[in-house]
Amino acid sequence: MPTWNTLLNETKASGSTHDVIRRKYLKKLFNYTGRNVILYYSGWLQKSLLARKGVMLGLDDGDKNGFMSVVHKLDRSKGLDLFLHTPGGSMAATESLVDYLRSMFGNDIRAVVPQIALSAGTMVALSCREIIMGKHSSLGPIDPQIGAISAHGVIEEFDTARQEVAKVPILANIWAPILAKYHPTLVGDCQKAIKWSEDMVKEWLVTGMFDGEPDASAKADRIVEELGSHVMTKSHDRHISMRQASELGIKVTALEDDPKLQESMLTVHHACIQTLSATPAYKMVENQVGIGFFLSAGAFQIQPA
Repeated sequence: MPTWNTLLNETKASGSTHDVIRRKYLKKLFNYTGRNVILYYSGWLQKSLLARKGVMLGLDDGDKNGFMSVVHKLDRSKGLDLFLHTPGGSMAATESLVDYLRSMFGNDIRAVVPQIALSAGTMVALSCREIIMGKHSSLGPIDPQIGAISAHGVIEEFDTARQEVAKVPILANIWAPILAKYHPTLVGDCQKAIKWSEDMVKEWLVTGMFDGEPDASAKADRIVEELGSHVMTKSHDRHISMRQASELGIKVTALEDDPKLQESMLTVHHACIQTLSATPAYKMVENQVGIGFFLSAGAFQIQPA
């Protein structure tokens, strides 16, 4: 007969009703695809107030702990379907996470974007061999932001100022207070961030999605230029649909092509959104065997299977 502590630990491990339901459908998805599943979900849409209080809802270095927890003991030969629902986050953390996941699963990683994966979330998706999306799904531009300011926007503003002052010197009096809001090294920092972002994503595309293809570099250049250029995308908040992503040359698989897969993946997605809406959790990383890493109201919890 189980001891009191054994029963208590089992109850804690089972989690809330939301955990039970979510894990039920995660396991069903695994049984259908035969592939490992890892969820990476942020509650930025449900808990925007936390962001205003300084809580990091985007991808950061702390998320690596969650991924390490859920990757441990998985049969990596089964590949990985990585669910992404995130507003973006740190570029350095993104680079580190992609390097880690590739070291674990190689190129056998499919990104699943049931709703939205923006900015750094799009960068992670582009590092995978393909992206599974629905007609309702969105990716976003990958142009870097520095302190919530567009790196491309800063450079564009400086270039405009230089050109206008060169033509009409007296305009320097108008531009001076505008440019004074930027610190002296900002333009250089922006240039470095743009190059870092573009070089990183291009390398991932060439060695992942287009690996072995003779025109891999040209395909990667087009995607990076379209998604990385502030001039083309107009806004960092721009949503890129499945159709638009496919037209750019991104390898996209439509959820609608496999109704059973669509039902399974969207059920998992809806269970995740319900969890973020009805519980204190604001970020979660979880796999199909029930190992989960959750951040909630100033605390984190690892739940064993």
